[in-house]
Amino acid sequence: MSTAPAGRRQLTVTANERLGAYTVLRAADPDAPAPAPGQFAMLAAVERWGGGEDERPYLPRAFSVARFAAGEAHYLLEDVGPGTRRLCELRPGERMWALGPLGRGFALGAREPGRRPLLVGGGVGIAPLVILRDALTGSRQGGGGDRGGGPPVTVLLGFRDAARAEGAALLPGALIATDDGSVGHHGHVTELLAAELERDRRAAVCACGPAPMLEAVRALCQRARVPAQLALEAGMACGFGACYGCVVPTRGGGYLRVCVDGPVVDAELLDRVDEHAGAPA
Repeated sequence: MSTAPAGRRQLTVTANERLGAYTVLRAADPDAPAPAPGQFAMLAAVERWGGGEDERPYLPRAFSVARFAAGEAHYLLEDVGPGTRRLCELRPGERMWALGPLGRGFALGAREPGRRPLLVGGGVGIAPLVILRDALTGSRQGGGGDRGGGPPVTVLLGFRDAARAEGAALLPGALIATDDGSVGHHGHVTELLAAELERDRRAAVCACGPAPMLEAVRALCQRARVPAQLALEAGMACGFGACYGCVVPTRGGGYLRVCVDGPVVDAELLDRVDEHAGAPA
């Protein structure tokens, strides 16, 4: 697993692209080690990173790396508050702070032989599935072709509406569900997952999304006896295990820190996915 250089570093934004309700923010990051799929970075704008009359600084925000190629990191953002709004405002040439890659990603080598990769994402939680499919297919540009010689990769994505479903362009060929029925299947992405597992249970599931979706994925996979890895999220102040602000309970007692023991964890470690845990922003 890649580890971050000591201390945060300044990156220069190279592109800011709208993708429906989302923003794809790209930044030159030539000094970073290549992140593993599922790892994240703590991001903050260098300038105007604060709010209120005294411009009290915001905490950095944790974002999964959506893609990393040729020394450039890609992040998928949604404007859900003042901190994410400021990041979404960044334009080419502006700077941001980054600390990462951090955390534990998807264990690609842990998949049982003969099981097909089944990727399940919800909303902005599709981000780590982009770099994951790149790794599984041997493609850096997400073309969807399986050049790795293994089982084909199936991708299931769920969104609230058509504007957010435009994010599926990062994972062409995916099956899509929307809550309002505006694109693809009318309903939840876990309904697509249930159908896939009914058709063929020889799968290994990797999922990232909001807590209710991840809990449904966990329960479905447990009943079907299908291995699953879940990318969790909890409020993070540091990103490297010092503040204990992101702990989640584990099966049989005890806790794990999402930032260092995750964000990707084996579903068997959890009795359930709590409401405060979901996709890394």
